[in-house]
Amino acid sequence: MSEYKSVQVSAGSGGWGGPLTITPSDDKPIIACITGGGIHPVAQRIADLTGGEAFDAFKSTVKFDRMACAVIDCGGTARVGVYPMKGVPTIDVHATSPAGPLAMHIKETIFVSGVKPDNIEEV
Repeated sequence: MSEYKSVQVSAGSGGWGGPLTITPSDDKPIIACITGGGIHPVAQRIADLTGGEAFDAFKSTVKFDRMACAVIDCGGTARVGVYPMKGVPTIDVHATSPAGPLAMHIKETIFVSGVKPDNIEEV
């Protein structure tokens, strides 16, 4: 059993949603990073502060039910809605708001955007 800590993730400048409290667990240890450029600094900060595992989910797959959260860089309509639809707390590094065909799943209780490393604080 690992000992995990919690962080609060707040919307950045021009962002929307949240704040979200992220606490990994033995069942959900993964801080999934779906940004296409390795581990994004936002994902790494969450992992460092919580004890979760930063994971490049753009290059390899991880099951939704193993994710403590998903860090995305989507300004469009696909990833921005998929992870909230699957019940995964979603952190977008772009300042986006609910849009597209999955907008009904993007709620401020499961989604936050415009996030920079400075918008992540220990709880």
